[in-house]
Amino acid sequence: MDKHDGGDPLALRVDDPWRDAGAAGLWLPGQTVPAAPPEERAPAAAGTTGDRGAIYEEVQLSAAFREVRQRYRGFAFPMAAAFVTWYLLYVVMATTAPGLMGRRVAGQVNVAMVAGLAQFATTFLLTWAYARHARLRRDQAALDLRWTLATRTGQERVR
Repeated sequence: MDKHDGGDPLALRVDDPWRDAGAAGLWLPGQTVPAAPPEERAPAAAGTTGDRGAIYEEVQLSAAFREVRQRYRGFAFPMAAAFVTWYLLYVVMATTAPGLMGRRVAGQVNVAMVAGLAQFATTFLLTWAYARHARLRRDQAALDLRWTLATRTGQERVR
């Protein structure tokens, strides 16, 4: 063990890309030099670390935040509605059409069993689609927004 942060070296650590961002020298795109550490900064001007509430409101009203939220809602709400509809259709069919649901498909397997297993398959498919959508359409924009907020509020250096 050459170096450690003084904590238990065997303790489980959650890797957070922002934990080491200040030490890694990360900064905003287009910025020529990394932000100075908090102790080297000038006193807080209006709209910086002194007025976090105003910064949070500004970010919430920004086009980037609206876009991230719109992308989330554009995927999550229709998929949730489709899945709930599919689930309720299964329940309604199981209670109102026992003849159809009891029809054999192959051997002892009937329509109800196939539809029930399809519920599990649909859940896994939807989970995969959500993770893929988040990774491709929202994560980078959300991380950029988070980094912008962190640098403006002086939280880019985690201690």
